[in-house]
Amino acid sequence: MAQANKTSGGNNAYHNFHNDFIHVKDVNERRRLALAEVDRAPFGWYHVRAVVVAGVGFFTDSYDIFTVSLLTLMLGIVYYPGVGQMPTSSDTAIKLATSAGTVVGQLGFGALADIVGRKRMYGLELIMIIFATLAQSLTSSSPSMNIIGVIIFWRVIMGIGIGGDYPLSSIITSEFATTKWRGAMMGAVFAMQGLGQLAAAFVMLFLTLGFKSSLETSPKLSTCTGGCAEAVDKMWRTLIGFGAVPGCIALYYRLTIPETPRYTFDVKLDVEQAEGDAEAYLKGKSGAEPDAVARAATQQKANENMKVPKASWSDFFRHYSKLKNAKLLAGTALSWCFLDIAYYGVSLNNAVILEVIGYSTKGAHNTYEILYNTAVGNMIIVLAGAVPGYWVTVFTVDIIGRKPIQFMGFTILTVLFVVMGFAYFHIPPNGLLAIFVLAQFFFNFGPNATTFIVPGECFPTRYRSTSHGISAAMGKIGSIIGQGAIAPLRTRGGTPANPNPWMDHVLEIYALFMLLGIGSTTLIKETKRKTLEELAGDEEEEESTTAQTQSPALPATEWRSPDANGDSIERL
Repeated sequence: MAQANKTSGGNNAYHNFHNDFIHVKDVNERRRLALAEVDRAPFGWYHVRAVVVAGVGFFTDSYDIFTVSLLTLMLGIVYYPGVGQMPTSSDTAIKLATSAGTVVGQLGFGALADIVGRKRMYGLELIMIIFATLAQSLTSSSPSMNIIGVIIFWRVIMGIGIGGDYPLSSIITSEFATTKWRGAMMGAVFAMQGLGQLAAAFVMLFLTLGFKSSLETSPKLSTCTGGCAEAVDKMWRTLIGFGAVPGCIALYYRLTIPETPRYTFDVKLDVEQAEGDAEAYLKGKSGAEPDAVARAATQQKANENMKVPKASWSDFFRHYSKLKNAKLLAGTALSWCFLDIAYYGVSLNNAVILEVIGYSTKGAHNTYEILYNTAVGNMIIVLAGAVPGYWVTVFTVDIIGRKPIQFMGFTILTVLFVVMGFAYFHIPPNGLLAIFVLAQFFFNFGPNATTFIVPGECFPTRYRSTSHGISAAMGKIGSIIGQGAIAPLRTRGGTPANPNPWMDHVLEIYALFMLLGIGSTTLIKETKRKTLEELAGDEEEEESTTAQTQSPALPATEWRSPDANGDSIERL
């Protein structure tokens, strides 16, 4: 059998995994050694780069998703003169459009990333987001088309791209991460959502200040016509269009990121390429070009001897027909669903909630002051609640653990929504705002972060992206329920004097789903400082043992997986 030659340069400049493992003939052992190096690698610039490249996409996603409450507010001013706000049905349809597209993207891109590879799909979803965002900002009405319908169309397309970003960014980050700080890296990627929300509030604030003179001419939203309406029309287009800028910056780096070594090892069974990609990643390069002869010979050997189950539809259904695997998927999916019912039902209606509790309209004398208070109110919510919550998770998730944080978050959120709901008419507006900010903090120092992290860690490589996509899609189905079925109930029996009489009951319903989240959390596993192979290895070890029993010619291989401290945990 042809043997690969050592590459030049030794280990003087970079740690050369290929030279380290070229003498190892057992492909399973070469896989173990290469992945152990990735798991034990000291936290460095290449980890920061991976977080930034994935995180910029989430910044863009969050910006595009959470500008919708500001978008519908301004569309109501421009396209419903004399009324000043959109019908509830149109408002809800625009908010649901992104979530509907996201479900498709999460399931589709999640499965494709397992079928054709992470690298091939990464970047395509960002192209969709950029294109749909720009198209949305240039949308206008015509005699044959209603602008609301056109915006809904483009938000569905944008949602498909955003949906693809969830499993891809999560999986790529987890598969490149060091075991010790994997949770922090994945949490930092997701924390970019908070910065995206903050950026949306800042852009809205600057636009409001920039068009101040035009907005001050209208005493209330319903009378904002002429120059005032033109100013608001420019504002929403600029607000939405700005969301494409960070995506354009990150696009090149996404298209040139190397394939994850775990996918190349476990799905493509390409040992030489995987070892080279692991080395390239730590060098900051886009991929490796191993010797073609050695690569072909080693891949043939891997096809015969690699003790990793191969992906197929029958294997997928067999895998999830086992109770422990089905319970794990149910735990990640239901936890995300219950969370998003409340999280998106509340967060995508920040502008409405600020108005309901009197913050944006109280003391406002014109359209400028209403929009200014809305922007500042969003900034307060994000700065005081969301951003700190995300980053507290980043700094504690690898110390406290995922499961305790999720338990704590759901429990505290249950209490907060119970207080807001049942004492709604007895708490002053400032008190409600304080509780609402506190809820935002424990959403993000809680299940909003952990429901993203855990599905990216606890499933086997061959189905990791698909399973994450299923879990995330259940979350977005929950958000559709929260926005489409529950949030609109706030207007039930409404009158001009009291347009949201059912707001207290809506909050009580959200409390119920937070309580259900406590139950679903019991189904997930703790993933703190365990390698991805340990987390997915129980079943694979059983199958390897069976294969060894049925094929005695294949030697049993002992492998060691590194723990968080670089020590070894023996497995058979």
